[in-house]
Formats: sequence, C-alpha cells, structure tokens
Amino acid sequence: QVRLVESGGGLAQPGGSLRLSCRASGINFRLYTMNWYRQSTGEQRELVASIEGNGSTNYADSVKGRFTISRDNVQWTVSLQMNNLKPEDTAAYYCNVRYRGLPYWGQGTLVTVSS
Repeated sequence: QVRLVESGGGLAQPGGSLRLSCRASGINFRLYTMNWYRQSTGEQRELVASIEGNGSTNYADSVKGRFTISRDNVQWTVSLQMNNLKPEDTAAYYCNVRYRGLPYWGQGTLVTVSS
C-alpha cells in the first residue's frame, strides 16, 4: 500500500522560509520520481517541483531560485525548502508519486504567507 505523509507548512511572513517533508512507504522509493504540487483556493493543482531517483530536479518557473526539492533515499523522504516566500505561494501543498500508472497523494499541508 502506497502511503505519503507530509509534515511542515504553517504560517510565514513574506520573505520568510518554510520546509515541507514527505515520507513515503509502500514503494521502492529510490526508483520513483517524487513531486510536490500545490493548489490555491479556486485554482487547479499545479506542479511545483520534481526530483527523479537520480536526483535530477525540475521546477515551475514561479518558484525557480526560491524553492529547493531534495530527497533522502535512505529515509524515503522528499523535502521542499521554500525561501523568499511570497503571498502567492499560499496554497495547500501535496506530495505525489506515480506508481504503476496511478497517482498517489499525501493528505496535503497548508502554507500561508501573510504579514
């Protein structure tokens, strides 16, 4: 059974930082690309960052230079370090993996950026 459990998130001021983590189970973690998505109220869910098993990364243009995705193939975790946060980063953030053709999601963690 694939399970993704997120932690982190919360309230940050503009220009501040937060770190999200996601622990995976039920998959051979090192083989799979892990993703972070986010969804703001009234908006579609969007891909924020991805990291392949070999560590190659991709980012949405809106977060390049501010967010860093990383993974620990021993602890089976993927993290998202978010720096220089902006109000438009406010959203629910979801960890995701596609396993055997199906998407799996964590429960989501809320990030609010406000002064």
